[in-house]
Amino acid sequence: MEMEAADAGAGELEVVVFPWLAFGHMIPFLELSKHLAARGHAVAFVSTPRNLARLPPVPAGLSTRLRFVPLPLPAVEGLPEGAEATSDLPPDKVGLLKKAMDGLADPLAAFLAAGRRPDWILHDFCHHWVPPIADQHKVASATFLIFQAAFLVFVGPRWANTAHPRTEPEHFAEPPRWIPFPSTTFFRRHETQWITDAFRTNASGVSDMDRWWQVLEHSRLTIHRSCEELEPRMLGLLSDLFRKPAVPAGILLPGPPDGLDEDQWQSSSGGVARPQVLRWLDDQPPKSVIYIALGSEAPLTPENAHELALGLELAGVRFLWALRKPAGTGSDDELLLPAGFEERTRDRGVVCTGWVPQVEALAHCATGAFLSHCGWGSTIESLSIGIPLVMLPFVVDQPLIARAMAERGIGVEVARDENDGSFDRDGVAVAVRRVMVEEQGKVFATNVKKLQEILVDQRRQEHHIDELEEHLRRYRDV
Repeated sequence: MEMEAADAGAGELEVVVFPWLAFGHMIPFLELSKHLAARGHAVAFVSTPRNLARLPPVPAGLSTRLRFVPLPLPAVEGLPEGAEATSDLPPDKVGLLKKAMDGLADPLAAFLAAGRRPDWILHDFCHHWVPPIADQHKVASATFLIFQAAFLVFVGPRWANTAHPRTEPEHFAEPPRWIPFPSTTFFRRHETQWITDAFRTNASGVSDMDRWWQVLEHSRLTIHRSCEELEPRMLGLLSDLFRKPAVPAGILLPGPPDGLDEDQWQSSSGGVARPQVLRWLDDQPPKSVIYIALGSEAPLTPENAHELALGLELAGVRFLWALRKPAGTGSDDELLLPAGFEERTRDRGVVCTGWVPQVEALAHCATGAFLSHCGWGSTIESLSIGIPLVMLPFVVDQPLIARAMAERGIGVEVARDENDGSFDRDGVAVAVRRVMVEEQGKVFATNVKKLQEILVDQRRQEHHIDELEEHLRRYRDV
């Protein structure tokens, strides 16, 4: 039954936030925490000690209202020592990380019982044991989802999946029946393995889908890193499907590091050392470089990397490639680049295997496009800077994001074999040249600039936080 809002007074809220143990989740949770703390609310950010140590620093002015609470991760057989985030692990070990995280139930309950009772706990998609603990301690709970809202629509609530069962891969290769308007929200056949696996029990003993449904069914509301301008009609549909408010928090872009203003941040001046890759970009013509980054967890095989490299070589454009070898993928001797590639492209390209400041690289005047895996965070960064996309999605919501961006005329996907998902150097070269060289690239650039103007409107973004704040007050005591 749809929840009725309760009256609640204004004033400071006590909020606990508890993200999944992945930096693609922790960083948006941190940004939301900073927004709430900046409005005078007290926020406790819960994670494991090693993850907290790896988070970026918080502005000094927020330190009295934003504190960090370490909960040591229990040991689990098969989970490597010191592995506290998905970036520390190969994909086949992530189920064990969920199992270890489930062992934080008692420490979390003890934390909630120890001090002043918080008003809210904002948790992630996989914390199915948090709402019962929150209820026991009379704390309101909400799910903060850092995924594309359309992905949650595609997953759908338990009742919709019962009414319209999806048991075969082909059932996921079309929009679900509960989307009442034309939509590109579907997977291609070669992309359905991940979503079908999500319905199966993993090493944690609980399927991802059961985790989703349990947290969503027991949350008072859902919060989304999105907005109506970015995903028209999806948030309203979510409210109808899950029968509770789906509240946009806006795009939650990280601000400049503490002590720098916006201009200093973009130029890395003000006494801050400028990274070498940015100095290389300084020497390139405007809009001449394609920046490539596929995230730290994309299942990039050596064969994939070779075809991507040879495709960049064929395209003939300047490039900056932030190449990160996924955790647990073979020995140090395993080569991800074709023999001689770096020598042959040295006059127009750089492959960086260390850290690259992605936002600054995208915002540089020399950057003309972004070849991306289409993670939601990276996509939002690109859109907010006004950079068109060459899209090479792999898992989770990435293919759905790529479909949506292609439909909006913001970029193109690299062509793939429909059966096995493979791609080749020719497909990479064609996609890169369409965005970077050919006339159609100007259309992509114009379309993304129009969306950028809306997304970076500070007044709009603050309005989303205003509305979230109001929902947290109204639904606290229902």
